[in-house]
Amino acid sequence: MPEDSSLPQRRIRYKGTHPRRFEEKYKELDPARFAAEQAKVMARGHTPAGSHRSIMVREFLEVLAPKPGERALDATLGFGGHAREVMARLRPGGHLLGLDVDPLEQPRTEARLREEGFDESLFTSRRMNFAGLPGLLPETGPFDVILADLGLSSMQIDNPARGFTFKMDGPLDLRMNPQRGKPASDLLASLNESALTELLVTNADEPYAEAIARSLCSAVAPIRSTRQLAEAVAAVLALEGLERRDPETRKATQRTFQALRIAVNDEFGVLDAFLACLPRALKPGGRAAILTFHSGEDRRVKKAFLEAQRTGQFSAIAETPLRPGPEERHDNPRSAPAKLRWAKRA
Repeated sequence: MPEDSSLPQRRIRYKGTHPRRFEEKYKELDPARFAAEQAKVMARGHTPAGSHRSIMVREFLEVLAPKPGERALDATLGFGGHAREVMARLRPGGHLLGLDVDPLEQPRTEARLREEGFDESLFTSRRMNFAGLPGLLPETGPFDVILADLGLSSMQIDNPARGFTFKMDGPLDLRMNPQRGKPASDLLASLNESALTELLVTNADEPYAEAIARSLCSAVAPIRSTRQLAEAVAAVLALEGLERRDPETRKATQRTFQALRIAVNDEFGVLDAFLACLPRALKPGGRAAILTFHSGEDRRVKKAFLEAQRTGQFSAIAETPLRPGPEERHDNPRSAPAKLRWAKRA
């Protein structure tokens, strides 16, 4: 007899005192019922499963200085943490439009913010890539405030089904929008050694690019899971004399995942399109702030801001990027590589 889904379902059970599998972390994944568990996880300097800790919120608010009645664009809505704080300063009369390409997380964030009291007069949301900003402007007009957090959200990182993490095994996917394009496993299978080497160097500055590409491209069986890829990279670093637990082995694995993720999502291409449109997307005196997490992103933002200042489109830009303080880096280790750059429209 088929199970009646209308009947109360027993919660997932796990062995030991702490769950290891993502789907077993029912207390972390249900913050409304288990707030104390969330607090315990955050006190340990970790991010609760399925949630996100927004990075450099205070710095964002300082450089953007949102005011009542202004119009704002959050180009990477994510969990909505930055948007929530900006919207609190747009009242009365202001409005924030949030964009997010992720079809799984965007509706969840919209629903969460609605429950918190942000109605359509103050907040609207669209599922779209911020590279589509040029097509959006004829409808919306320019904004007073634009912000973008280019990092992955913790909801994406923690869920092994999305393929962004190698802490737990899952499909090697890495797509921000799993409904479009091909997964990273297909991309990896299509590359020859030369092309993969170039991708690892260009997207991640990987010092072991040649050795990793040679090994991955000579693999007997196609690499389809995150654990397979992590094991393959660790095996390459072992041949270079590094132990599996060596920090450099972990960094090389992270860089390999990063390089494939950037390629699968065309992250540099969409960022370049967004940056090219950014000056005219701001009203005179409008402010923009972008949070980056690796050198490839930061170089592009820095270069675009400098060029817009040279041509008179920006009246001021950050001379050096802002970084998270020691307290934030301790409380949220995922903030460590973050760099925040800002610009002001002439």
